[in-house]
Amino acid sequence: MTDAVLTQIEGPLGRIRLNRPRAIHALTREMCDAMSAALLAWRDDPAVKAVVIDHAEGRGFCAGGDVVMLAKSGGGDGAEARDFFFAEYRLNHLLFTYPKPTVALMDGITMGGGVGISLPCKFRVATENTRLAMPETGIGLFPDVGGGWYLSRLPGRVGEFMALTGARLDGAECRYLGLATHYVDQASLPDLVERVAKSPGRVNGAIGAFSATVPEARIEKNLPAIAKLFASDRLEEVIECLEADGGDWAQTELATLKSKSPLSCKVSLRLLREGAARTDFADEMRAEYALACNVVRTHDFREGVRALLIDKTGDPSWDPATPNAVDDAMLDALFEPRDPGEEWTPFAAA
Repeated sequence: MTDAVLTQIEGPLGRIRLNRPRAIHALTREMCDAMSAALLAWRDDPAVKAVVIDHAEGRGFCAGGDVVMLAKSGGGDGAEARDFFFAEYRLNHLLFTYPKPTVALMDGITMGGGVGISLPCKFRVATENTRLAMPETGIGLFPDVGGGWYLSRLPGRVGEFMALTGARLDGAECRYLGLATHYVDQASLPDLVERVAKSPGRVNGAIGAFSATVPEARIEKNLPAIAKLFASDRLEEVIECLEADGGDWAQTELATLKSKSPLSCKVSLRLLREGAARTDFADEMRAEYALACNVVRTHDFREGVRALLIDKTGDPSWDPATPNAVDDAMLDALFEPRDPGEEWTPFAAA
């Protein structure tokens, strides 16, 4: 077990509290295993009526996963990275299929792996501090932990926009897009948890009693531009549309997009296109596992982590350097399924 996750039963509630504040609660394999163990035990415990997931202290809910470890593993045999993804995706799927009400308090930074443990929950509470993003293309990765499923189901190409640019959404935007089910002031969260504990059979009403007035969602005014300029599943065409537009917003997003890994951007667009057609979340996790095992061994992932997180020079040298140089054969190789016996598998059903 690990002290980076605090798990306990409080009355009818199972409480999972991320407790790695110096890393903004970035997930390790041990943390994923601890959360899964608790969830599996509570799944069959009639005394536990609902589960609440939040963070114990610090300024964010969860900043993602331990990508430095992943990059180092990818530079070797990749075994540690594969073990992490296997455990993380099992946790994601367990939450997605959990038979009891689950509540994620998405207060503060909610990125990458933090998205993966909040979006599967039935109740997702955003606050004025929420900053949700899938910024993986900036480090040569892709929006995993179910990103191919969730982002592809957002309206009007918002998911593709988020995947390509790593755009950060605030709590109001999360509520507007349905990524959050409720918007509550941070100061009300302790009382909210207490109310849920008193009424675990009426979680929606308990949370709703603390719902605050949702501010204007800034992304709303940009939806027409996103739908138009990010309409294509071809990265080259998205760039051409942004260049042709010439407006300030388009030029800002173009500059952002050009800083990302072309390979990762093309991987992300294909993942969302394929994810939109899937009907089983387990199939999504299986496909993302195979993809992640391959992507962590690419030059761009190791280089992105080096430039942004290790050396912090902010100047990754992508290879291939341009979208045109990323061909279908490269993508086909990365999307190759795992060999029989090496595929991702979910926990056994209850």
